[in-house]
Amino acid sequence: MTGLLLLEQSLNGLQFGLMLFLLAAGLTLVFGIMDMINLAHGSLYMVGAYLIASIATASGSFWIGLAGGTLATAAIGVLLEVSVLRRLYRRDHLSQVLGTFAILLMANEAVRMVWGSQPVALNPPPALAGPVELLPGFSYPAYRLFIIGVGLAVALLLYVLVTRTRIGMQVRAGASNREMAMAMGTNVRRLFTGIFALGAALCAIAGGMLGPLLAVQVGMGESILILAFVVIVIGGIGSIRGALVGALLVGLVDTAGRTLVPLLAERLLGPAAAAGAGPAVASILIYVLMAAVLFWKPRGLFPSHG
Repeated sequence: MTGLLLLEQSLNGLQFGLMLFLLAAGLTLVFGIMDMINLAHGSLYMVGAYLIASIATASGSFWIGLAGGTLATAAIGVLLEVSVLRRLYRRDHLSQVLGTFAILLMANEAVRMVWGSQPVALNPPPALAGPVELLPGFSYPAYRLFIIGVGLAVALLLYVLVTRTRIGMQVRAGASNREMAMAMGTNVRRLFTGIFALGAALCAIAGGMLGPLLAVQVGMGESILILAFVVIVIGGIGSIRGALVGALLVGLVDTAGRTLVPLLAERLLGPAAAAGAGPAVASILIYVLMAAVLFWKPRGLFPSHG
């Protein structure tokens, strides 16, 4: 286990964590302000990835695909919120889970009918296809560095939006006390539609960024949706800062666990035992992390007040 290996896995964890943050940011605001559990959030991630891949293939440009797919996914998010999800706001959480889970299943079948069951290719831009030498003897993929840059830029923009603008003040007020925010004149319905569109756009960006690294396929939203919920539970529901910290923790722990735990198990137990024990232990580390955080901080690391 060398220092270069640790550096490489730290960068991988940072890259994965920032993409999780894009998913979790919109999800935690929706949950924090409207008290709604939205299992259809992962479907927007999947649909966004497919739209970006299709537009990129048709136009021959990754950048056109990313911009067009993001805008189209935001529009789909607005239509979904206006037509269906508004009817679930005042229902109990069980109704919300069942309703949005049904949307998730229908989205999977709709994608299968339009694009088929086989994965769709999404290639990174040619300018970012090669490696970049960061240190003597250590090269890192340029596209992964680009993902890290995009994630940090979006995190900074969201921080400025939430903490330095009037819209952000209304978002924080709604997350802290929705009834008081409505009494003070905030149009929560319009605000929530805007937040949902922003969350859908962030889902599409995450899908487009991860598409060249992971498979763009039917059902790709379910597994990453589970991680997004783990992130907001760790960070605190309704908190952008908590979503960022939780996403970085989950990304680093997941990446380090899948890489370093098998190596450690091989040294301690031998190759035969490590082949089974290493991946099993690595897969539960993020849930151990969540349990540890909730033991000490039952409302998460940075819960919103109210």
